[in-house]
Amino acid sequence: MKMVLLAAVLFAATPAIADDEPQGSTSPIEAEPLTSSPLPTEDAPGTPGENQPAPPPIAGSKARLMNPTPHAARHEREKDDGDGRLEKQEDTVAGGKHWRIRTAAGAVHVWVPDGYDRETAGTVVYVHGYYTDADGAWRDHNLARQFRASHQNALFVVPDAPVGNEDSVKWPAFKDLRRAISRANIHFPDGPVIVMGHSGAFRTVMQWVDHRMVEQIILLDAMYAGESAFDEYIGSGKRADEHKLIVVGASTAQESSGFAKKYKFAVARERMPDSRSEWSRRERTAKLLYIRSQYEHMAIVTSGKVIPMLLRLTPLKAL
Repeated sequence: MKMVLLAAVLFAATPAIADDEPQGSTSPIEAEPLTSSPLPTEDAPGTPGENQPAPPPIAGSKARLMNPTPHAARHEREKDDGDGRLEKQEDTVAGGKHWRIRTAAGAVHVWVPDGYDRETAGTVVYVHGYYTDADGAWRDHNLARQFRASHQNALFVVPDAPVGNEDSVKWPAFKDLRRAISRANIHFPDGPVIVMGHSGAFRTVMQWVDHRMVEQIILLDAMYAGESAFDEYIGSGKRADEHKLIVVGASTAQESSGFAKKYKFAVARERMPDSRSEWSRRERTAKLLYIRSQYEHMAIVTSGKVIPMLLRLTPLKAL
């Protein structure tokens, strides 16, 4: 029965593909000694849910999805006629304007920084991983502060996503997420769209690779499955020449480096830099950049050292 459920989850997650350089850590992907560290078997000390067992693996994936944060409460789906105005709450967080929108697919958080200029702005959609929800990730991972630290002129969106293998993808169509936000009377800017996903977020992100507006995807220790979708996005799809992909590996270092090694245009880096000046020109302009993270699975999204730094490698405009 467990195998049937896992197969059903993976089937549901499969997308229908449509529509001047400093001396340092950069090297051709073929030459870099990329090795994966042993997968941790328990949560980081002191985190909620410590020592709880890891969830079952996604079928076909060697890496495991970690269990470093407590289980999120399941959302009961709200009645939604698909057309009316959606309710939202507004407040100020990290010096910027924040809205929490109630939708039939769970909460969606939207944030804009102080100084936001819609005329020149882009959009960042951040998709959380397992064992939390949009509310938990927004609060516990201090996402507003991390977005502010990136100094990027963008509309930041954090939608609900699956909390475990048994949970369904909340937003299988990117256009539906955009439409829901518009129904809350919040309007997307016309600039580039960046999608950033952590861990189990791959199940959502892999279904958005065919959307014409998604210019760049950033996978944060998320290469558990969906490799064919990301091949389509960066290599073989009809708009692949227009796309950029950043893949960060920790628990998924073996899978992530293996994916990058397939592409001659890939650039690899052994660790996250401590400052923007440490990026080489090749790294900043790479179509496919693989980074072996020195930060562990959850620290990638909680340390404040990774998300802001990677957002500065996007085509977004700085504030």
